[in-house]
Amino acid sequence: MEDYRRIADRIADDIAAGRLKPGERLPPQRVFARRRGIAGSTAGRVYAELVRRGLVVGEVGRGTFVRAAPPASGHALAEPATTSPINLELNYPSVPGQSELLAPGLAPLLRPDVLTESLRTAPATGTAAAREAAAALLATPGWHPAPSRLAFAGNARQAIAAALASLVRPGGRVGIEALTYPLVKEIATRLGSTLVPLPMDEEGLRPEAVAAAHRSAPLSAVYVQPTLHNPTSVTTSERRRRQLAAVVTDLDLPVVEDRIWSFLHEGHLDPLGAYAPERTYVVDGLSKRVAPGLTVGFLVAPKGRVEQVAAALRSGAWTASRFALEAAVRWIADGTVDHLVRAKRADAARRQALVAEHLAGFSVRADPCAYYAWWELPYAWRADVFAAAAADRGIAITPGSAFAVGGAYRRLPGAALSGTGAAPGSTHAQSHEGLLDTRAQDCVRLGLASTPPQELAGALRTLAGIARTRS
Repeated sequence: MEDYRRIADRIADDIAAGRLKPGERLPPQRVFARRRGIAGSTAGRVYAELVRRGLVVGEVGRGTFVRAAPPASGHALAEPATTSPINLELNYPSVPGQSELLAPGLAPLLRPDVLTESLRTAPATGTAAAREAAAALLATPGWHPAPSRLAFAGNARQAIAAALASLVRPGGRVGIEALTYPLVKEIATRLGSTLVPLPMDEEGLRPEAVAAAHRSAPLSAVYVQPTLHNPTSVTTSERRRRQLAAVVTDLDLPVVEDRIWSFLHEGHLDPLGAYAPERTYVVDGLSKRVAPGLTVGFLVAPKGRVEQVAAALRSGAWTASRFALEAAVRWIADGTVDHLVRAKRADAARRQALVAEHLAGFSVRADPCAYYAWWELPYAWRADVFAAAAADRGIAITPGSAFAVGGAYRRLPGAALSGTGAAPGSTHAQSHEGLLDTRAQDCVRLGLASTPPQELAGALRTLAGIARTRS
């Protein structure tokens, strides 16, 4: 009897040579066994070996499909991980004329007398001018952070890391939305923290889930994205924010609130920090508002906790450069940041209109304000297989598993996707009735910000065409 590994080797050769293409379905095991003249048990071992090698993926009721590459290493997406011509993984918004708009604010810093001062180191709490400017930028109608509570990091990711490092000892438990920003998972791993996935619904994190998890085993902190949650684009209502604030206050539980995308939301919702100021560490930054290459991360700490986060910033070498602080102050003061915010809001809306047009008929959760969309694929597709098929067409997208905490994510009651509409949190395309049993492995996130609109439109048409081959 022929060894099953030799048969698997030949299938592997077919995949490597392109005779079997990414996304192509292998025959059912019984058909494969009959064609090869082997026992059904041997066919099962062949398929299991191909899965072990990372060459195929399979699921009961769907079949076995060729994938494009070995399984992901588990590292969060932080750098371009693809050579695909169209990258819908990373999400760095830019608008026409952005560089020309930024240049005048940098020009004075290049004068030798000014540059000398700008190249000096800055403390974790920045400069007085930076604290005043950042406090004004971050203010909302019901929240005006005191400048004395500001600390500064090189970017928002470093601010998140510093907040968690100041709050959570190695081995400590951090409550986190069951779908989350991938880099936070890696930050927690490097800090030795244990992430505890918390259920979400159509309004975001569920307050009772926080309380239940804390009763099960004490949490050290909670990380949450209440405004334009990445990847689902859910925005938590004021009522829910008050409920969350009441729970964390009652439990004396610190919260790290990530507001990096909140500038796109025109509803001017106050952060959790407005309702639980003594528990909330508010994180924001300039990388999305301005540009990723010269940026600053903001961290608003509760009263009496600034020195602890400043110490964490220093120990992690996460403090902001003085040059970046000086540039940020000028861009905030001269209106450049406000101008870019308005332009990027309009740009995001145009890109969401493309999603609504080209993915009509599919289940896509996408707030009209957001620069990303969360696509629940047709039943016949798994996210990794769909991503492989997209990569074969030159389009890089992110499978939902990159955002899942603790395995596949299952939507809970009340979280069914809504119908087409223009309200925040609405879903382009068809609605679903009743409870959906959606897992991250069935979804992909589309980053809309980094690709020119014309290329984005073409990519969306191509993705829709791929999806319809198995609808």
